[in-house]
Amino acid sequence: MLVGKEKAKGMLCMMLHAHLPFVRHPEYDDFLEEDWLYEAITETYIPLLDMMNGLLRDGVDFRLTMSMTPPLTAMLRDGLLQQRYLRNIEKLIELAEKEVARTRVSQRECYDTAQMYLRKFRRCREVFVDQNGMDLTRGFRAVMETGKLEIITCGATHGFFPLMQTVPGAIRAQLAVATESHRQAFGRSPRGIWNAECGYFKGLDRYLAKEKIRFFFVDTHGILNASCRPAYGVYAPLYTPTGVAAFGRDIESSKSVWSSEEGYPGDANYREFYRDIGYDLDLDYIRPYIHESGFRKNTGIKYYRITGKTVYKRPYVERWAQDRAATHAGNFMYNRQQQVKHLAGFMGDRLPIVVSPYDAELFGHWWYEGPDFLNYLFRKIHFDQNELDLCTPSEYLKRYSVNQVAYPSMSSWGANGYCSVWLESSNDWIYRHLIKMAERMVELANTYRFENDGLRIRALNQAAREVLLAQSSDWAFIMKTRTMVEYAVKRTKEHVNWFTELYYMLKENRVDEGFVSYLEGKNNIFSFMDYHVYANPED
Repeated sequence: MLVGKEKAKGMLCMMLHAHLPFVRHPEYDDFLEEDWLYEAITETYIPLLDMMNGLLRDGVDFRLTMSMTPPLTAMLRDGLLQQRYLRNIEKLIELAEKEVARTRVSQRECYDTAQMYLRKFRRCREVFVDQNGMDLTRGFRAVMETGKLEIITCGATHGFFPLMQTVPGAIRAQLAVATESHRQAFGRSPRGIWNAECGYFKGLDRYLAKEKIRFFFVDTHGILNASCRPAYGVYAPLYTPTGVAAFGRDIESSKSVWSSEEGYPGDANYREFYRDIGYDLDLDYIRPYIHESGFRKNTGIKYYRITGKTVYKRPYVERWAQDRAATHAGNFMYNRQQQVKHLAGFMGDRLPIVVSPYDAELFGHWWYEGPDFLNYLFRKIHFDQNELDLCTPSEYLKRYSVNQVAYPSMSSWGANGYCSVWLESSNDWIYRHLIKMAERMVELANTYRFENDGLRIRALNQAAREVLLAQSSDWAFIMKTRTMVEYAVKRTKEHVNWFTELYYMLKENRVDEGFVSYLEGKNNIFSFMDYHVYANPED
């Protein structure tokens, strides 16, 4: 708990969900979808890490909770992707140097912004290489060990638990692999979890309890529609009967950031996401910095501000955007102060907790000034007031160990709040395959429970990886949102087909070492994989 807030009226839990699907294609030198990782490193993960280290350097006491999912940590620790990111950031530095020279002469209104990007890209390389040896999980782990950052986990591949209920072994495996992945990356077992898409169903907490996970998050209606009426609404967690705590999302604070109409990121002075020199500049000039095929893409260098709803955009001014980020941080803090003062009048001796969860990639990638907003917010909370405490869920549960017992309702976040994003006409075809894969993987794990043949064990472990990779909720989400649908469909079908081939190889005693080696090299997530996580528990 923060020091010196003796008059605090309530607590604020800022929760960032950091996740990307596992995308790694060693068979190509330049693969477009790998850019998802590189963009997030440059625009979100390094700025967030740099922001936290700046707070530590300046003696600012803060608290932040982040989920860093197993696919994300696997990619951040992967040697091939680390080298490719280094190549990516060095090309961006080269491009930014050219842009500084070009805008000095021919686009003077963008010159200062070009210099800003050059400083930023050089700083990213310094943080990535010099400070963290190309492994950003080291940096996040170091901040975690100060006690200011709580890092929690997620299902092994961001699998959507409510649609796995028919195969309990699938849920057990997602959680067991996630827990081990977290231990390997951060040196300790996770205390909490962000269930993918905030998906919850009655009974999920039993699986969480077996992995010694102490808390999870649900969307607002998961708490408000619980099996018993929540005495404090979403401003205190519920304990499930297994003793795992459920924290509910606060709508009011979330809307300040998420809302396309009312949210801060829509301010006219913030950077416009959809104007990038990868599309604006001459193709011959930009060709070395886009896809090798000549396919235009975002470079991350964007010179315009949102301006308004008009098509015409005015040049970006960093100082104006920083002023707005500081103002919005002050407004967010003030609103939370008023909120907890109001709530404190109804909660007796218990301080309310306001839980504000967001996708981490919003901060820096979609909302360029998002990390600056957090920086200003944490500093203002530390220096400018004494009514609001920052805290993590673990700290709250340590302070308030007795909580109301009830089951949250089955729920998710996303449109309509009850799984419809991940089960509708564009993606419903995948589930018969995912369920059959999981059932067959449980069958294999039970059949070969005492296997000692090395090649067969490798095939079983790779089969388990293919099941997990197919279960990523990202593929269903992409199909629904119509953004890179071809890739999402291809990935789903590939993992289904590769698993099926391994299944029949094992059943027919004809395991092909070349095929197994190919998949091990291509889909190398979870080097520690032990297929026994799918076996039924022994009585």
